[in-house]
Amino acid sequence: MSALRCSKTILHAKADLGRRSPAARHTTVFRKMPHAVSPSPERDAAANMDDTAMTDAPAQPLQQAQEQDGQPPSSAAELPTQSAPASNGKSLEDMFDDDSDDEFSSSAPIEPEDSSQPEPSSGPSAPKYADPVLLGQFYQRLFPFRPLFQWLNHSATPQPDFQNREFAFVLPGGAYIRYQSFASADLFRKQCVQMTPERFEIGPQYNVNPRDRKTLRSAGMLKPVMKELVFDIDMTDYDSIRTCCSKANICHKCWSFIIMAIRVVDVALREDFGFQHIMWVYSGRRGAHAWVSDKRAREMDDGRRKAIANYLVLITGSEQGKRFTTRRPLHPHIDRSLKLLNPYFQDSLLREQDPWDTTERAERLLNALPDKGLKEALQKKWESMPTRSSTQKWSDIDTAAEAGSLSDLTPKQLVDAKQDIRLEYTYPRLDSEVSKKLNHLLKSPFVVHPGTGRVCVPIDIRNLEEFDPLEVPTITQLLQEIDDWEQKSTGLSSEDKAKVQDWQKTSLKPYVEYFRGHVATLIKSENTGKRGREEADRGAESMEF
Repeated sequence: MSALRCSKTILHAKADLGRRSPAARHTTVFRKMPHAVSPSPERDAAANMDDTAMTDAPAQPLQQAQEQDGQPPSSAAELPTQSAPASNGKSLEDMFDDDSDDEFSSSAPIEPEDSSQPEPSSGPSAPKYADPVLLGQFYQRLFPFRPLFQWLNHSATPQPDFQNREFAFVLPGGAYIRYQSFASADLFRKQCVQMTPERFEIGPQYNVNPRDRKTLRSAGMLKPVMKELVFDIDMTDYDSIRTCCSKANICHKCWSFIIMAIRVVDVALREDFGFQHIMWVYSGRRGAHAWVSDKRAREMDDGRRKAIANYLVLITGSEQGKRFTTRRPLHPHIDRSLKLLNPYFQDSLLREQDPWDTTERAERLLNALPDKGLKEALQKKWESMPTRSSTQKWSDIDTAAEAGSLSDLTPKQLVDAKQDIRLEYTYPRLDSEVSKKLNHLLKSPFVVHPGTGRVCVPIDIRNLEEFDPLEVPTITQLLQEIDDWEQKSTGLSSEDKAKVQDWQKTSLKPYVEYFRGHVATLIKSENTGKRGREEADRGAESMEF
């Protein structure tokens, strides 16, 4: 297909949008898209995971339904908003390029000037993939709302786990709307299709519906009670040691740092803390997020979350900043991590990154060796042989030590120093502040990154090495794949075509199926735990009698 040809899906949507009044564009009716259950034995618990209308979902328009549910209308003019960051010369795409998942902005709320659906911006600062028409098609046809609802709800029918959950929307133009909540998956879907947020973030479940916060006697009465334990790994924290890319850019070489981090953190969460329901999600550009959904993790207070974050964090900041001590023997978690990371150190770091290829970078390695005689011997050798690779320079350390260059360290102390260097260059660099607070909001899985257009898909860690962030499907690619499928399926009957959902026609399919399997396992575990608690309660009551 030529570059000038637009997808029929997009053209039809734009033509339809152009014929409507601004007010009508907010009430575009979309067809319901049932998500079929994947044929996996693990997913029996998800037998009711179709994206059809839920039995409790109101049939009336969104505004009427919300008013009857005690919720305010969804007009953007009536939603709580926060202003976008000051321009300071940056485009909106630049502001999103850093994948900032920090806690919500503290800027003062403002009211939007217009509640009508934003028109696609043609200005130079508009993110390439933030077109409301594209996003509307994505939310209407591809986003897996039903599995996401069940993932947050922990049940097939609406519970306070979902209904009292906070969502925050980032709208085209930069408006940031907080404290949104929804009575059902259908209402949530309708709001997204109408407002076409560039992304939305997921916050905690509160003790009351966050939409009703203004009816409380004091702001302090609104309290977060539950949220997944989350972790954030961002490639920019590795800028001081990666040699291939910097800032928002990534490649296959530096993606190895994210793979290393996922390996170490995932093993620690499972083996040291006993968590089972962990989902890793690609951030859309240069990082990954972990969502731990075990009930025990969701109910942790800030103190426990901070303790786990501190347990995992050894290195902070993008400028090396080693925070760990050299006390020996090493903690079992650190010792295990070194063993996990050793193959990556040899291949991904020394061979691919070549972190000490220049004199300036080699100086950093020398400064990490606390032995004056050894440093002088190595510096002299490397100055006379400036083309030596990092692999060779790493071997030179042992060669020089065996030749008698050690003046301050014992051989055992040299081993310890080399272990610390390996940790500095390969151990995960976490943004621990994301993990410490119960009320922290984090970007949802399956939203579109406005700078790259890539969907924030889950990562199957069983095939972690095969995950390619540069091949993750983009929003325009997915819409084109729907058109391609339609063209190739002219021989199918209308009835057969209706059985295939739009997401099943695209390269998003394996990611949605993986997500559905994860959700099914989580719900099965929740139901088992609930039955166990009920049986224990009945046993206690009978003993009291």
